Amino acid sequence: MSEQLEQSQTLNNLMRAFAGESMAQTRYLLAADEAQKQNYAAIARLFRFTAEQERQHAKVFSGFIAGAAGENTDITAGFPSEFPADIQQLLEAAANGERSEADIVYPDFARIAREEGFTDIADRFAMIGQIEETHRKRFAYYAGLMSSGMLLRSESTEERWICLNCGHIHTGSEPPKNCPVCGVPQGWRVREAEADFTFSGLV
Repeated sequence: MSEQLEQSQTLNNLMRAFAGESMAQTRYLLAADEAQKQNYAAIARLFRFTAEQERQHAKVFSGFIAGAAGENTDITAGFPSEFPADIQQLLEAAANGERSEADIVYPDFARIAREEGFTDIADRFAMIGQIEETHRKRFAYYAGLMSSGMLLRSESTEERWICLNCGHIHTGSEPPKNCPVCGVPQGWRVREAEADFTFSGLV
């Protein structure tokens, strides 16, 4: 199979995917740094959470590439070059990038791999494309909250906000400006239902 892969379009697509996922990881880590600097710690965690998933996607692709002991591969592709400092714009740019991967890039790569007889690679492209769609929805959701001014506000006075630093829970339409327990600013808060390892069965 390695000989077949070395002479295929699928190898080129694997290299493009590896490069794209690696750059996405770095972009998201840089976005996390910017969000943290602006005291949006919850958004920073969102970017880091997604960056780790992109790293794992790159690892999957590198595993297939390693099976083709060929020469260096030249690749050509378009990659995002915008690095806005505005957090809402960072979220929107991330959502747009994920949409392209989910709707166009990975379905196309999967189709080509299947046509070339690389069923396992085609399946991975398709599954990772579906994951990128969940990334898109997540980024778009938080961009929408920021756009509407509802990132740290709720229509419900019963909303539960968790401090991601110490775990303090505040109930109300918006969290306190600073955590009464550990003192971190409001940007460390997220709706409890959206935090890691929180679900109704625990309370």
